[in-house]
Amino acid sequence: MVAKIVIDEERCKGCGLCIPVCPKNLIAMSDRLNNKGYHPVEQVGEEECTACGLCYLICPDVAIEVWK
Repeated sequence: MVAKIVIDEERCKGCGLCIPVCPKNLIAMSDRLNNKGYHPVEQVGEEECTACGLCYLICPDVAIEVWK
């Protein structure tokens, strides 16, 4: 199964709530800034994602989509 998350970097405020809920530790804070001046999160280690959806559920800005 191929699974991945898609992060809308312009919608992400960099709150980081999704980072600790990822059971595989596949989300990290980016060094880049978005147009609003926030550091969005990014996925690292895409091949290990199980599409559990916890990052999607906790995101207050609906900036994460989960794909299987």
